Amino acid sequence: MSDSGTARSVTGEDEVVDLCRELIRIDTSNYGDHSGPGERKAAEYVAEKLAEVGLEPKIFESHPGRASTVARIEGEDPSRPALLIHGHTDVVPANADDWTHHPFSGEVADGCVWGRGAVDMKDMDAMTLAVVRDRLRSGRKPPRDIVLAFLADEEAGGTYGARHLVDNHPDLFEGVTEAISEVGGFSFTVNEQRRLYLIQTAEKGIHWMKLTVAGTAGHGSMIHRDNAITELSEAVARLGRHKFPVRVTKTTRAFLDELGDALGTDLDPENMEGTLAKLGGIAKLIGATLSNTANPTQLGAGYKVNVIPGEATAHVDGRYLPGYEEEFLADVDRILGPHVRREDVHANKAVETTFDGALVDAMQSALVAEDPAAKAVPYMLSGGTDAKSFDELGIRGFGFAPLKLPPELDFAGMFHGVDERVPVEGLQFGVRVLDRFIDAS
Repeated sequence: MSDSGTARSVTGEDEVVDLCRELIRIDTSNYGDHSGPGERKAAEYVAEKLAEVGLEPKIFESHPGRASTVARIEGEDPSRPALLIHGHTDVVPANADDWTHHPFSGEVADGCVWGRGAVDMKDMDAMTLAVVRDRLRSGRKPPRDIVLAFLADEEAGGTYGARHLVDNHPDLFEGVTEAISEVGGFSFTVNEQRRLYLIQTAEKGIHWMKLTVAGTAGHGSMIHRDNAITELSEAVARLGRHKFPVRVTKTTRAFLDELGDALGTDLDPENMEGTLAKLGGIAKLIGATLSNTANPTQLGAGYKVNVIPGEATAHVDGRYLPGYEEEFLADVDRILGPHVRREDVHANKAVETTFDGALVDAMQSALVAEDPAAKAVPYMLSGGTDAKSFDELGIRGFGFAPLKLPPELDFAGMFHGVDERVPVEGLQFGVRVLDRFIDAS
């Protein structure tokens, strides 16, 4: 109770931590085979939280258990183009034995909320819910329509989430021209007078590939010159060790220029070791945006130790820079050689937008209002998000899930890592920034 004896209304900052914890406790592990336990439950949870403040959310189930929730908030000026705020509710699996705190406990310890999805991306889901609920409870309409989408299946490519909605329900996004979502808006502390907030404006493209080599099956005691395992292993080793050439896109060039200016030094992308050494905890995120990459991730062959198999397979996670798909595939085929058959198991395009316009201005002004040392800068994400699907509708996507982070926190290492956690103060900061951003957008 307040001094006046009346109950203080709940704010977004008040409830964002509990929302994040409750979302984490819903096990939405995505194994890529429809065996995950909780996407439908998460969709229902989100729908309930939105309905409590007067919205009419709809749940779309693309496959039993694979569900997404979408709602639309009417703005002060519905004639303006709408804004999409989207997040995914699924997470990659986690082995509880590896964690300090159980990955689906949502425990609060050491000033952080711990659990799978704490940064990827139930933190942004919770911040979005907290801001929307606060605004609707207090009757504060956004300047323009906002479409909210909480999506299934992002961690396996979005086929049963964003891709399904774009292909089958494009009317949900009528009038939307811009979007914000994950892996952007987080801080990189240069010093106490300057913190760069990295806004994601580009994503590498994806080629998840299956490699197959056919050979002659036979007895393990015989000499076989066309052993499929040998041929494939040599090809996979060549590919895995290959150093693709540095290719600096306009987004990465802009980031390096901004970072160099903040550090007071020139950053040479051709000197990767020297450049990355100056990036601290974000080196993992930035390093892979300087070239195409192809990482072997699976090998399969044989069924008995004394039988030479007639076929061997491997899987490779390939990522290419915007504008360099043809070069990437030509390099891969040359490295693999003529005896390896390559086929895509999943492919998606690279996306890139410019770092300008009213939406970018709104991000900068919202950040500076909460952190006077803030400066928004563009960067490229080495992974992929649901922005690829929404790009098909002409929606310009940005990564903007604002977090002010302690300099010592290995934020990049949290993604799909052990002991994933997000600072409580970071969540509350994000709520304040998103609220200001909506007003300015």
